[in-house]
Amino acid sequence: MPEHLAPRRVLLAGATGLVGGHILRALLDDRTVSDIHVLSRRPLAEADPRVRVHIVDFTRLPALPRVDEVYLALGTTIRVAGSQQAFRAVDLEANLAVAEAALAAGASRAGLVSAVGADAASSVFYNRVKGELEDALKTLYPNLVIAHPSLLLGDRDRLKQPTRWGEKIAMPFARMLGPFVPGRYAPVDAGAVASALVRTLPMTRGLKVLASDELARIGSTAKPGP
Repeated sequence: MPEHLAPRRVLLAGATGLVGGHILRALLDDRTVSDIHVLSRRPLAEADPRVRVHIVDFTRLPALPRVDEVYLALGTTIRVAGSQQAFRAVDLEANLAVAEAALAAGASRAGLVSAVGADAASSVFYNRVKGELEDALKTLYPNLVIAHPSLLLGDRDRLKQPTRWGEKIAMPFARMLGPFVPGRYAPVDAGAVASALVRTLPMTRGLKVLASDELARIGSTAKPGP
């Protein structure tokens, strides 16, 4: 991370998730980050003095401390959520509520963990919800980085997260065949997605969408802050 960047105050939602946990680690490795405010439904063990965990109800967020940028990594599955409505409440409504609260707290940049195929006009419910969120954020933030990972590689068991059955079947093949998959559909490690977002967002002006292959390339070359 460039040494000339001013100290940044950051907001993160989704730190207990696969990508969100890696985002927190990447932020802690970045010495230009002075404060990290984490929004969570449950306590998070983190000893670093820069981290402050706020236990919140995402349907009724309080006024937030002043921040410069926000990372949105809240997500679930329809199977875990229990219904399409419950899925929408997390992946769209909770992320959007955080984005709006962060904007009110001074954030001028936002980084979103979305998905390949996100499109508000899609006939696929999952892709449609992801696309609706992206469109909403584009109207809020002049500086926005959207990550479009394909299949996410990572240790969900360590986080006590259910592995999606499709992922469990696909992961071994994805690791072997990844180099032969077209760029935007290539599998990508969750850590690379996080590193790419944290590396890219502070220097972004305007809208930037990062496909899987770009996330892997930027994430694999990302270095800790000075």
